[in-house]
Amino acid sequence: MAIDTARVEKIRRRPVDGLAFKRLMEAGLTWLRTNQQIVNSLNVFPVPDGDTGTNMTLTLQAAWNEIKDKGTHHLGEMAAAFSKGALMGARGNSGVISSQILRGFSRGVHDRETLDLESFVRALGEARDTAYKGVVKPVEGTILTVIKETANAAEAGVGSVKDAIELLELVVRAADESVKRTPELLPILKQAGVVDSGGKGLFFFLEGMLRHVYGESLETPTVSVQPISAMDLQGALEEVEEGQDYEVVVDFVPSGELDLHGFYGKLEEMGTSIQVGEGDGMYRMHIHVPTEKRYEPIDYIMGIGTVTKVAIENLMAQMDDIQKSKASQVSFADVEPGNIAVVVVSPGAGISRIFASLGVAAVVAGGQTMNPSTQDILGSFENLPTDKVIILPNNKNIVMAANQAKEVTVKSVQVVPTRTVPQGLAAMLSFDPDGDVEAVAAKMNRAMNNVKTGEITVATRSVEIDGVIVRDGQVIALLDGKLVASADTVEHGLFELLEKAEAGEHEIVTLFFGEDMTHAEANRIADAVRKKYSNLEVEVQEGGQPHYQFILSIE
Repeated sequence: MAIDTARVEKIRRRPVDGLAFKRLMEAGLTWLRTNQQIVNSLNVFPVPDGDTGTNMTLTLQAAWNEIKDKGTHHLGEMAAAFSKGALMGARGNSGVISSQILRGFSRGVHDRETLDLESFVRALGEARDTAYKGVVKPVEGTILTVIKETANAAEAGVGSVKDAIELLELVVRAADESVKRTPELLPILKQAGVVDSGGKGLFFFLEGMLRHVYGESLETPTVSVQPISAMDLQGALEEVEEGQDYEVVVDFVPSGELDLHGFYGKLEEMGTSIQVGEGDGMYRMHIHVPTEKRYEPIDYIMGIGTVTKVAIENLMAQMDDIQKSKASQVSFADVEPGNIAVVVVSPGAGISRIFASLGVAAVVAGGQTMNPSTQDILGSFENLPTDKVIILPNNKNIVMAANQAKEVTVKSVQVVPTRTVPQGLAAMLSFDPDGDVEAVAAKMNRAMNNVKTGEITVATRSVEIDGVIVRDGQVIALLDGKLVASADTVEHGLFELLEKAEAGEHEIVTLFFGEDMTHAEANRIADAVRKKYSNLEVEVQEGGQPHYQFILSIE
């Protein structure tokens, strides 16, 4: 980093009070957001659900929203407000753990007006301890390891530094080194050739604070090209900023070597939500811009290469369509006082309708790449006329947020830790609205294990995991979350999956087809399955889920 020494000395002489803490949090959030897509790309499996960067960014954005208008000089009060915002805005496992880290840090400085070395080290230790306590089975080689080793380094090295800036420098170095070691602690990371995404996100958050102190730019990412297949253009719609009216996507071939930092710098003058992907010898650029600048990205790229495809979409119209889709007619169960209400997380309109037909009281939109926050889940049941609630997360990355919602309500809430939609549907078949909430939840917990889950999607990068060789763009099959096959077509991938699942030994297979597949194509493939597995009852249902051509329930 290029250090502005005069700036550093000026900051060094000022106390780190509540307002200074606020500036540091904003810097950490900004740098994480700048590098959000890098964190998203560090996905173990080559599936289009790399959302750690998005989850952490949205969690910290919620924390920032809690303090952005707050003017207290008291460090403890500012940290407590930031922690509260993160708690309610936490999304995904990485977001929940991040909120626990901030909760611990807040505890460590709750009585402090300003930050000194002793309180800084104590707060990092509290952050470490709180994060570990918040996870039932801590896994090393993750964000937990990074906060632990960072806090340990601060405790060991505090005697060798003279102020908070030097301690922050030590902390950032320790976080960087810890992230680099994560593949040695978690073999699946080493297989996939990536470091832990949550740990990398934490590093960017800490590094952003240091860059702020040094006077470094927080807007230009360190690296930023990802595979085109990994670009999350749908997820970008969740973060539309005020004043950005159009979404522009341009495919192009640069005339020479692309100066990435210069490219980003120019785009940042035009708009926000910038993503750049590369693949098949070309680049794809995504940006949100105001109306008067909607043609500027196209004109700029035409000057540095050959444009092959352009798409311009009105963001407000897209947002309206999304809201209408979410509000599509679904009739939920009427809940009487004393009844049990079930709340489910659903990735698609068709799946939501099926859950509604089984008696759920509310649906929270969410799934891969769109994990709901603690507040989203809490808001789904707080106004229901009963104090007995069961939550079905239906995604392994939403279980922790569901448990966090359970902890911040006065209602009697049980979380049945369904990791997939088929598990959630199997659990609902055992639901009794008039029973004892703990006994009903226990019964649903047992029922969810009576089904196998299959998923068909498209690989976002080339990799070899568990002996399965995958090329970017190939169809891949997952069985109960494990990568089991790759293929050149959806149909071949589906048959590979059914073979791995020993479908011939089962009775019923339900195919939930995604938003990018027609009913006719789903029926054609289902007929092929019936022809091969004459003993199987094969059902076809519209799921409407993004990214996954099929979700399979195998019973």
